[in-house]
Parts: sequence; structure tokens; C-alpha cells
Amino acid sequence: MTRPVFVVDTNVLVSGVIGIDPASPPARILDAMLDGRLLYLVSGALFAEYSDVLRRPAIARLHQLTGDELERLLTLLAANGMWRQPAVAASAPDAGDDHLWALLASWPDSRLITGDRRLRDNPPQLGAVLTPREVSAVIALT
Repeated sequence: MTRPVFVVDTNVLVSGVIGIDPASPPARILDAMLDGRLLYLVSGALFAEYSDVLRRPAIARLHQLTGDELERLLTLLAANGMWRQPAVAASAPDAGDDHLWALLASWPDSRLITGDRRLRDNPPQLGAVLTPREVSAVIALT
């Protein structure tokens, strides 16, 4: 059986980094990304979004990572991800998320993990968008 491949929305990643409960679905997803148990796609646009959001002063105050710790985290995320540069312009419910739809289109049967209700309610195809809780229930992230 083939392992599922995911696209992890920035809101899930950030929740995993700033969360206080290591057993929360976003924290478990982040841990699985960092140790290679979760196969995930990343593009230049998505990685830049990860980096930009994690560097925002309000977010940085919450995660309290030093500059070196943040760089190590980003390096691991970049190293463990499956890089794609989708050329397809896709139309997500919010134009700011078009890069997510394009990334999903770059890998057959990939799934987006997001907490964004607008994306969950308007998926590009049936079953293509899951909540962090659904992913935690479906795959072994322990």
C-alpha cells in the first residue's frame, strides 16, 4: 500500500509550533513532518509562507524560538519535504491559497491538511481536504 502524500497548510504548521499540547493534532503532524513519518509536498511559495508567518513578531512571541532554532526547524522542513514547483495556476476559494491548489494538482491523490473552513468546504476534489484531527485519526503519527 502506498503512503498518503499531504500538503500541510501554514495554519496547521504554525499551530503545531506554537501549541502547548504536544498531543494535539497539529503538534503530532509537525512532529511527523520533522521525523519523516509524514510525506508532504512543499513548493517555493508554500515554504516562503511558512518562513514569513513564523517570523511575524506576534507569532515569534508565541513560539519563542531563537533565530538558530527557527532556522533549524525550517531546514528540517525543507529537507524532509518533497519539493514541487507547480506550473498550473489553480483557483482556490481564496486567491491567496491558489498555490495550495496548484501543489495538490502536482501529485495525484495528495491531500491538504488545513484548519481553514473555507478550503475544507470548497475542496478541489472530493476528499482532497482534511482537518488535522482527521489526519491524526487516519494515519499513525505516534
